[in-house]
Amino acid sequence: MGLPTTMTVIEISEKGGPDVLQSSMRPIPKPSEGEILISVAGAGVNRPDVAQRLGLYPPPPGASDIPGLEVAGEVVSVGDGVTQWEVGQKVCALISGGGYAEYALAPVEQALPIPNGMDIVKCAGIPETFFTVWSNVFDRGCFSSGESILIHGGSSGIGTTAIQLIREFGGIPYVTVGNDKKANFCKELGAVHAVNYKEKDFVEEIKTITDGIGVDIILDIVGGDYLDRNIRLLKPDGRLLQVSLMAGVKGELNLARLMSRRLTLTGSTLRPRPVAVKGEIASSLKKEVWPLLEKDKVFPVIDSVFPLKEAYKAHELMESSTHIGKIILSIG
Repeated sequence: MGLPTTMTVIEISEKGGPDVLQSSMRPIPKPSEGEILISVAGAGVNRPDVAQRLGLYPPPPGASDIPGLEVAGEVVSVGDGVTQWEVGQKVCALISGGGYAEYALAPVEQALPIPNGMDIVKCAGIPETFFTVWSNVFDRGCFSSGESILIHGGSSGIGTTAIQLIREFGGIPYVTVGNDKKANFCKELGAVHAVNYKEKDFVEEIKTITDGIGVDIILDIVGGDYLDRNIRLLKPDGRLLQVSLMAGVKGELNLARLMSRRLTLTGSTLRPRPVAVKGEIASSLKKEVWPLLEKDKVFPVIDSVFPLKEAYKAHELMESSTHIGKIILSIG
């Protein structure tokens, strides 16, 4: 039996609030050379989706205008030259857009097998955060066992992933969170200490519990005025890894402190990076992290699952910041 010709998608009808996410029908895309077509079981909801809806983060050239940067499902068609995947295999994949749909295209390099024993819908919560944490903390940040790391937004998708990976690879994770419920969850997940940033100065709190030493690495999703505070908290030869800018794109920096402590300030965004680079990250994850997923030593923390038609509710929850971990759309 062949595929249908059209599919249900969620479009952004205009920039605005969650109500601009509207159901529509589109032709099912056909995979080009080096691509697979996935019948989507689940799609992850991420902050960039919200930014795109608000008109603040347009899709890069060539990417789908449909939101959604990660999916999980079954391969139903392959493009020319594809030998890595076959029809019927179940995968999760990082994509450049198009996830809020019944079918989505993915480059073969950015797809990974569903870990044994894992729910396929929940696996839609793996790619974006695991790719982000691995590429920034382990690749760019050169993390090594025994090092300490402060994770801002510890209860976010990125934060809950980072806590687990740092724990499993021998690090010491600290986090900042917005309430006690999130703090307790992060500590149960493996965080050594959680600071409620609404009640305490995280710089002074972390310095106190580290006997004034600070931390080796900071993974930051906040930006803005956190920049100088982060720099003050890093040990000599420390690394600040910027992966999002929720508080703004500008901050003041004491360059003398940067120089005297030999600090490294770096950051990255996944979406515009070349397919080959994201393929290398996928290969590292399959080798280093997939065995941990299959042994249930790490897992995507899922807060809520909504049907595709209720994408607006998923965005409302995302913007409320009351969730812990990932938000998923269930499709089909």
